[in-house]
Amino acid sequence: MIIDFNSLDREDRFPENLRPRTAGDTFIALFCLWWMLLGLFSLFPQIDLAVANAFFLPKQCLALARPDQICGIFPYGDDQHLRLLREVFFQLPYISAVILCWMLLQCWQHHGATFNTLRARNLKIALGSLLLGPVVIVNLWLKAFSGRPRPRQTDLFGGTLDFVHAGSFAGKCVSNCSFISGEAAAAGWLFCLIFIIPQPHRRAVALPIAAVSVVIPALRVAFGGHYLSDAVLGWLSSLVIFAALLALSQTTHNRRISEN
Repeated sequence: MIIDFNSLDREDRFPENLRPRTAGDTFIALFCLWWMLLGLFSLFPQIDLAVANAFFLPKQCLALARPDQICGIFPYGDDQHLRLLREVFFQLPYISAVILCWMLLQCWQHHGATFNTLRARNLKIALGSLLLGPVVIVNLWLKAFSGRPRPRQTDLFGGTLDFVHAGSFAGKCVSNCSFISGEAAAAGWLFCLIFIIPQPHRRAVALPIAAVSVVIPALRVAFGGHYLSDAVLGWLSSLVIFAALLALSQTTHNRRISEN
């Protein structure tokens, strides 16, 4: 079903006037949070550097290396078990997308009274947010043109390129760059599916899906594939896109009701 922010069970953990009442409120909150976090990581790039350094293992350089050259590896990236786990998790969002496409086709086979409008709308929102967020905005645009080198590509962690802070397009990465993480964006989209799974199934799968969606970007940071900011902003970007499409859908739906 479509998320109804007025009917969700809420505990008195937040003041009433701070609780999001519609998908539009949620979108605005998430959108502002994304930009606030970008500003934080941009103003304090040492956050990215400290987290990356925690996973970096310095090593002695070869004799031909420059005197000021830093050498080393991200050892978690060489762990075969973690790499296998990453490969499995990498496929999950796209396997989920294929399943959602099949469910949507099944839904469209019904007509009239048997057609589940809310289910079809949910599935279109989910698939649309995957296409618009992780595919178009992240992989086809930001990662292609941001120019930010990955940690393992920078001279601070054994690479050859200069470090640039989050949000900067001044880096010299040519393609498939670090800002923002495509896998983290796909993982964030996977997390969004929790909100369209009907009860009672939602309670059973919410925790495993949430855990996987957090582990995926965490592995990218541990492997030296992305800075913390790339992972956090990539993950959150999918929630922003999902909330935006949900808000647009609700607005369109309410307008049609008022016109009728």
